Amino acid sequence: MENPLDWNDLKFFLEVARGGSLTRAADVLRVSQSTVSRRIAELEARLSTRLFARHQTGYHLTDEGRELLGRAEAVEDNMLAFERGASGLSPGVSGLVRLATSDNLASDLVIPALPRFVARHPQLRLEIVTTTAAVELGRRDADLALRLVRPSHGNLKARRLGAMSYGVYGHRDYLARHPAPADDPLAGRAMITWDEAHAHLPAAQWLAKRAPDARVVLAVSTLRAQIAAARAGLGLAIIPDFLVTDPDLVRVLAPGDVFSDGVWLVLHADLAASSRVRAVADFLAETVDAARAALAGEA
Repeated sequence: MENPLDWNDLKFFLEVARGGSLTRAADVLRVSQSTVSRRIAELEARLSTRLFARHQTGYHLTDEGRELLGRAEAVEDNMLAFERGASGLSPGVSGLVRLATSDNLASDLVIPALPRFVARHPQLRLEIVTTTAAVELGRRDADLALRLVRPSHGNLKARRLGAMSYGVYGHRDYLARHPAPADDPLAGRAMITWDEAHAHLPAAQWLAKRAPDARVVLAVSTLRAQIAAARAGLGLAIIPDFLVTDPDLVRVLAPGDVFSDGVWLVLHADLAASSRVRAVADFLAETVDAARAALAGEA
């Protein structure tokens, strides 16, 4: 091959293949669309093969592209495994660690405890990715995660750190204006819940099972918006007990009548020996343990 292959071009090939567009690939790789287009064109020139068919609807793999996709993914897996293994060799607690977790766990649990951790490890930089979607630890979207659902696949290590309980809450003024039958505190009351994109989350599933005919007055994409709506008196919301700090938000079901999630620490097995990842993992375990009673709704 006259023009040697730049293995970095595989990243561009894989992201365009996965997303089907230059825009999505550019967002993931944090480069411009023109850079993605140029790198794909250069890769096709080096291989003397058309990898994508360009359409108005996006980029679609050709037969040749589909044949090479599996091989490119195998190369990527090997390179990522090499990187993970190399990251575990550094004895010092320094460098970048990416943590994936939900917005409420980041804002109300992890970040308030960070000052002491940062003072202990000044050479370490933590990047927190807040999302309700699962991230691919194997592809280095993050190095470790603090989650409410235990992962079911991948070369991962998972440790249950504690439990987080939920309750159904409403503003005391709303409850006074909308009395419910004694046998069902949810009956006849409006509900605030997750939108359709988040219908897979435990709170949304619990509501669908517990009150399938509930009148949903508002569906949103964040827990903070649900709490704000409940405080505004729009209806009832399913909220983690430790996030309820407003005395005007009143629990309408007895403790234990809703549900509880495990709080899971998850990291890739290849990173278990990394000193910087282990330092963050220990910090998260200490933080959850210190808040154990509040998370379980006992405080």
